Amino acid sequence: MKVHGAGVGPHPDPEPDGLAGADEAYRPPAAETDEGIQHSLFGEILDWMLAPLLLLWPMSIAITYLVAKTIANQPFDHALEDSVTVLAQQVREVNGKLVKRLPGSARDILRADDVDSVYFQILGQNSDYIDGDRDLPAPQEEDAARAGIVRFRNDNMHGTPVRVAYTYIALDERAADEASLALVQVAETLEKRAQLANAIIKGVILPQFIILPIVLALVWFALARGLSPLAQLQERIRARRPDDLSPIESKQVPEEISPLVNSLNEMLGRLALSIDMQKRFIADAAHQMKTPLAGMRMQSELALRQSDAGEIRRSLLQLAKSSEVATRLVNQLLALARAEHQPHAGTSFVALELGELARQVVQDWVSASFAQQIDLGFEAPPDPLYILGDPTMLRELLSNLIDNALRYTPAGGSVTVRVRRDASHPSQAQHALLEVEDTGPGIAQAERQQVFERFYRILGSNTEGSGLGLAIVREIAHQHGAEVEVYHNPRSQNARLPGCLFRLSFPQLAPAVPDTNQLYLG
Repeated sequence: MKVHGAGVGPHPDPEPDGLAGADEAYRPPAAETDEGIQHSLFGEILDWMLAPLLLLWPMSIAITYLVAKTIANQPFDHALEDSVTVLAQQVREVNGKLVKRLPGSARDILRADDVDSVYFQILGQNSDYIDGDRDLPAPQEEDAARAGIVRFRNDNMHGTPVRVAYTYIALDERAADEASLALVQVAETLEKRAQLANAIIKGVILPQFIILPIVLALVWFALARGLSPLAQLQERIRARRPDDLSPIESKQVPEEISPLVNSLNEMLGRLALSIDMQKRFIADAAHQMKTPLAGMRMQSELALRQSDAGEIRRSLLQLAKSSEVATRLVNQLLALARAEHQPHAGTSFVALELGELARQVVQDWVSASFAQQIDLGFEAPPDPLYILGDPTMLRELLSNLIDNALRYTPAGGSVTVRVRRDASHPSQAQHALLEVEDTGPGIAQAERQQVFERFYRILGSNTEGSGLGLAIVREIAHQHGAEVEVYHNPRSQNARLPGCLFRLSFPQLAPAVPDTNQLYLG
């Protein structure tokens, strides 16, 4: 379907609203959250090094204490074992009666201890008391099969912990029942053992109290020395001039932070490129603004010197024309700046029907085409084509293409906007095509890439313009993932005016209608 001259109505200003961005509300920076709090790398590493050390230190003290008690028990257990063995050797059975041959002096020697209290006990058959301390507890289990073996246990005597060594003596070697066994046991309190364990603990722990601060100081010094390259890198960066965006020398930094330096160098490269582009943009903009501003100044000065009303009117008309050119240039500069510095391009895209958006833009330019005596037409697709995009930016793109076509098409010519599906590659994903063709002088093959550069004008075209429209088209197409191609108009029948065809290929969203809650309806 092709409609020419459709949608007659008030034609809005064809120039993009370049001042729209100035009215955006100021958004204060978001409040700093806990995730944004800076952490010290030095303190982080120090914590991970010292925390295990301080945690393991009391554990080592506890383990050392247990080992010290085990070591302290061994010599005293051997002494108890000797006492039990000597005492057992003094017990014999004579004529069926248990007899002890322990003199009083030996008993005094057995109890001679300035630190601990020593107890002994001898029990005969059926646990009959023979000699010693009656209150000494007997073993809970008796093992007649292991008579003659000295064993140890921990017990209590008058509420005081004691270490007990005991053994069983077989009175009748031919009998192995419990009635033929005598019990001999010696017990002592644990004071000497505790003193020895404490002495061992002191001998081990006191040096640790001296070594630990030294270890902490060495860790602190080693960590500070290890992180010193970061401080040196910081000083080298601070010593740079503000305009020095040269890469940081990565050979002078440790291997671990080389990836960080490489990333900084990549960022500096992108920043230098962006600054260079901005400088060129400002220089080109200043150069382009000189012509209309100089014309406005000349016409205003000429109008001031004129006394004839007709001459004054002509000067004012020229002044209005120059201001229109300046306004268009400023608006296009702002539109190009917005397109090039669009933050997070793609995040604000919505599903939209490309044919409907193109039809609305064509209707906006009908009045301008009538004024220039150019046939402006639109060919809609047979079925809707949905893409993802920014409606405002796509309107800007198509408006610049239509404006460019109207400017270069002579009176009596035609401009056609077409939306169709690309079915040239059935095996691949289809694309939505947006085409703008005219019957103007066309663009030579050698200049088809240069026309998208800023402020580039084809020599000899004698057409007013700033040379920014196609630069805006290329930038917006790039942000939408679209490809721009330029051809001669295949429908042109005039060899002198081969015409021009601009074709943009957009990735198609889906053949089905997307969610209406996220669909842009114009």
